[in-house]
Formats: sequence, structure tokens, C-alpha cells
Amino acid sequence: MGTQDVGHELEGSQLRLFSRKLLADLRALERMLDEGLFETGVRRIGAEQEMFIVGPDWRPSLSAMELLEAIDDEHYTTELGRFNLECNLDPLPFGGDCLSKMEAQLQELVGMGRRAANGIGDEIVLVGSLPSMRKSDLGLESMSPIRRYELLNSALQAQRNGNYDFLIKGVDELRVTHDNIMLEACNCSFQVHFQVAPDEFANLYNIAQVVAAPVLAMSTNSPLLFARRLWRETRIALFQQSIDTRSSNDFLRERSPRVTFGEGWVERSVLELYREDAMRFRALLGLLHDEDPFEELDAGRIPKLRALSLHNSTVYRWNRACYGQTNGLPHLRIENRVLPSGPTIVDEVANAAFWFGLISALANREEDVRDRIAFDDAKANFFLAAQHGMNAQFVWFDGQTVPAHQLVCDRLLPLAEEGLVLGGVDAKDIAHYLGVIETRAKTGRTGAKWQLESLAGMGERGSIGERMNALVAGMIARQKEGRPVTEWDTAGIEEGGGWKHNFVRVEQYMTNDLFTVNEEESIDLVANLMIWKRIHHVPVEDNDHNLVGMVTYRHIVRLVANGSLGETEDGTPLPVSAVMKRRLITCEPETPTLEAIRLMRDNGIGALPVVKDRQLVGIITQHDFMTVARELLESQLQGGEAGQGETGGGDGVAGGDHGDAATTTTSSAG
Repeated sequence: MGTQDVGHELEGSQLRLFSRKLLADLRALERMLDEGLFETGVRRIGAEQEMFIVGPDWRPSLSAMELLEAIDDEHYTTELGRFNLECNLDPLPFGGDCLSKMEAQLQELVGMGRRAANGIGDEIVLVGSLPSMRKSDLGLESMSPIRRYELLNSALQAQRNGNYDFLIKGVDELRVTHDNIMLEACNCSFQVHFQVAPDEFANLYNIAQVVAAPVLAMSTNSPLLFARRLWRETRIALFQQSIDTRSSNDFLRERSPRVTFGEGWVERSVLELYREDAMRFRALLGLLHDEDPFEELDAGRIPKLRALSLHNSTVYRWNRACYGQTNGLPHLRIENRVLPSGPTIVDEVANAAFWFGLISALANREEDVRDRIAFDDAKANFFLAAQHGMNAQFVWFDGQTVPAHQLVCDRLLPLAEEGLVLGGVDAKDIAHYLGVIETRAKTGRTGAKWQLESLAGMGERGSIGERMNALVAGMIARQKEGRPVTEWDTAGIEEGGGWKHNFVRVEQYMTNDLFTVNEEESIDLVANLMIWKRIHHVPVEDNDHNLVGMVTYRHIVRLVANGSLGETEDGTPLPVSAVMKRRLITCEPETPTLEAIRLMRDNGIGALPVVKDRQLVGIITQHDFMTVARELLESQLQGGEAGQGETGGGDGVAGGDHGDAATTTTSSAG
């Protein structure tokens, strides 16, 4: 998330003063470029590893600060969420055994984090988006207690002047509104860096833009969010929307989101990117320290360009230009933010090797890559890769249309090998890491594909929460083995840990694919709905989708007994509002299961609507407790401890709706 060297939000005179500092840094950067002060003749690579922390229930664990204290290593730092960590690798010269060294340090650092997590009963998982994440995990209490994040959230909300609205369509559809930036914390990436010289920056940056699509297509590992099957790399859509400061009215005009692929090629210099960002995006945060870059230059020192670096850290290009220093010399890097975290460390280093090799080879082959492909095609390819992964169809060089997997196998793998050979990378490492990519291309198995195959294999067994937990548990077990994802067997529902981990809160097992009716609908529609879908409870909503009542099977039986089903005394159809129960007992998604059971038992009801801000988000019925009751009974009997009602809960689990819910199905499809 960038530098922590911030002091305040910007407004009024503070904004104008920061803008002056930013412009001074830009002029100083221009002078440094003109005077040839940048390091040249050397290639370095680097990486940043983001990861999720989960607890024994496979759900996000807010233990980041505790783990950082236990790890006590300067390579580790915070991320936005208290369920995230980041570690930064040491830069390496590009060549020789740099790839195996990168893997070795990653193994060491992630192992360090894993041991610290295991020490408190937690686990580390490498994945682009965590399948077991829920919207209730994303309140401000889950934000890392770092001033930068607090200020960033406040500044972005002030610019947006409203909630964040998300719409992502895949096999399923996600529509959600959130009131802070914490959905950004649902993303974990593996960011890689490539140092370049100023005079080659424009062409190499453009090349990075071109190869972003095929590299992403081969690397997808984020197909699920809130149990919805969305894009193969949902991070791309989610990240853009999670910190988008544009209001709905802005979409009638051309305004770029702060997360962007860009709007065109770089023509000559890195200055074009920095200037465009300064023009397009308002500064958000102020500095704690002042620096006069020209005083530094005149004194023979290299300025840190703090204002420029801070502003750059709040504009999230998928390929981002970075300014830094090594051994007192300034340098430029291209930061690839496209790649997801995971599925394993060897998969990640293979992704990096593929990217490094393609950039190196195309830089050698193409004097100006803009002559071979239009920017709009490169940009379209990128989003197609995010949506469809290896199934994407790309418009490639010279206007040729080619499937992603064919492009990789036939052209790009040999090209990447050529680039790594040009860089002097060891032949053994080239064969090993590009072999991982080749196997992926031939089998079609990415991390995203593994998740979707595992989910499909589970079918309808267990609740959706159980299936998501099983995916996370399965990932962790296989990541510890270290084999690339192409060698993984699919995860099974039993890996999620059973009822102890999956029935803690209502949101883990509630039905959210609901059949509802409006209060003005005819009651005979409800009767037929109950018959068609074999359900015993139908929630009633008003025109604003607020929950206003419930019709139960018992209501229909009474009407039939009274001979009045279907019409009123004057012969018009009977509305739902005439018979529905209006005073409802409800709960929220975060309600503990034991409390939900008590509510149902104490109030003699067989179904409990789940409501958030008056909106119906789910329902639980007695049937939802049958699975856990069965598992609990089986475990007790197998252990020889079945006895005097210990598995009971009595009326709370299986009884007491006074006839309303002697139900064997839930109020949902299936």
C-alpha cells in the first residue's frame, strides 16, 4: 500500500502546498533525466508477496499485528487488512540463478510467516481472493491500525461522497454496496519489479502493457468472491471498483479510475506517466517531512522525491513506474501488479520468469512495439484475460486473432526462453520454471481452474460456507506440499472440518438464493410457489425490497380449511398482505448459531429471516440444522457417547413451529 510517511489529508491550502511539492519533484526528476544521473547498464529484479491470514475455522483472522511482532523481520510489513501481511524480497541482479534465489527467499519468508501463524493457531494462505471471505469481515475494525490507511479511507470517501457500489458479472453476479475501502483488502497479489534504464523505459513499459494479458491469462487465481463465481481473475474488477472515487454522474464524462491500465502508449519518457497522474488524480495525503529536491541536487545528493513517490502510491496502474535508489544511485523500475498471490511459490516464480523473459526478448526484438499492436487491443486483451483466463481470444501482433493458450504454447514460451537466455539466466532454472508454465498451458490448469473444478466436484454437498472453507483448507494443505497447481488433486468437502467450523454464525449456512413475493401479489401464487419448489416459508418484500412479512405453509392450510384460498368476498384475488405475518423475529448475518437456535426455540418458529439494514439477505430454517445435528449425532455414536440427549438442543433444533415449519426443505431453490 505504499509509503507510511504521511501526516494528514489534503484540503485547501494544504492541497495547494502539496501540489507545489509534487511539481517541484517532477521538475527535479526531469533535471535528473537530462543530466544522466540514473543508474544504467544493470538489470535488477524484485518482488512483493501478499498473503491472507486465516484462523482454525478457515475464515479471516485479524492477527496481523500480533504476527508482525512475532516475526520481527524488516522484510515484513502491514497491508490494509488485519488479515493480510506483506513481505518484500531483496533485489537481485537479473541473470544466473536469480530465479531459484527468488524462490528460496520466498520459501524462507513465507515459512517464517507460517510458523508465526501456526504458533497462535492460524494459517497463511496464498490466493488472489479468499473464498471464505464475507462482507461482514470488512468493517473498519478489520483495518490495520496504521494512520496511512485511516487517512486514505477518509480521503477516498470524501472524494467519492457516497458508498462504493460493486457490480461484477461472471457465471454468477455480484451486486454489493459497501461504505469503506476494505473490499480492497480482499485482494492479494504477487508483485514483481524489473529495473530499466531511462532511455529504454518507454518501449519496455509498452511491452509490459502488451504482455500483461497473456501473463495474466496463465496465472489466474481469483475466481471466487463472496461465494460467487465471477472472473477468472476477479481481483482486476474488484480492485478497480474498491477505490474508485468517481460518482455515478462522472461516468457520463471521461474520467479515469485510480486503478487503471492506462489510456495510451508512453511516447518518450517516464515523465509522461507521472505528469498524467498529477493532472488526472487529486492528491490524497500529505507528507510528514519536507524536502527541497533542488537543494539536494545542488549539494550533490540524490533526492528521495517524497511527494512524487507518495502521490504515485495512491494511483494504481496495473503496470506502475517506480522511482528508487540503490547504493546512492537513482533508478527506474516497472512494477507488475497484475499477478495474483499463489497458488504456490513455485507457481509464482514461474509467472515472474515468464514475464521477465517476455520483456527481455521483446525489448531485444522490437525497437518500438507500438508498430505491432494497437493500444486498444492490448487493453482489451488484458480485460479478456482477467475474465476468461486461458479461454480468452486475443488480438495479437499485426491484427492476428489467436486463443490465449495457443499463443503461449506456440509463440510466447519460446520467446520467454529466448529472453531469459539473453539475460544470462541459468539453463536449469529456465527449463524448470517455464516448464511449469508449459504444463499449465497444455493442461489448462491454473489456480482459478483448480478452485472451480474443486467447487464443481463438491456439488451440493454441505452448505456454501462449508464448500468455501474446504477450498481454503485444501489450498493450504497443498501449498505446504509445494508442488505446482498442475499436480494438485481437487479439494473435497471433508477438508473443511465439518460442523465445528461451518455453523458458527448464521451467514455461513443461511440460504441466500431466495424466492420472495411482493405484498400485493396474489396468495394463490404463493401456494403454487410452495408446491413447485417444495418450500414452507415465503418472505414478503415491499417495492423497496424491505422485508415486511412472511407467509408460511400453515397460513395456506388454514385458508384451504376455511374455503377462502384465492379470493376475497367480492371475488377479487386475495393479496399476500391479507394473510402474511407482519411481526417477525429476525437476525443478522453475524448472529451466532446458538443465539439463532434460541430465537427459534423461544419464539416457537421454524424459520428465521436474516436481515441487514432492513433488507432480506437470507433465511435459515429447522432443516439447516439437520446436517449439523446428523454429524454431531454420528460423531457421538461412533465415540460410544450417545446417551441422555447430549446431541439434543431439543425444541431449538428440530421442534416447535406449532405446525408452521415441520419442514424438510429451505426457502430457496433446491
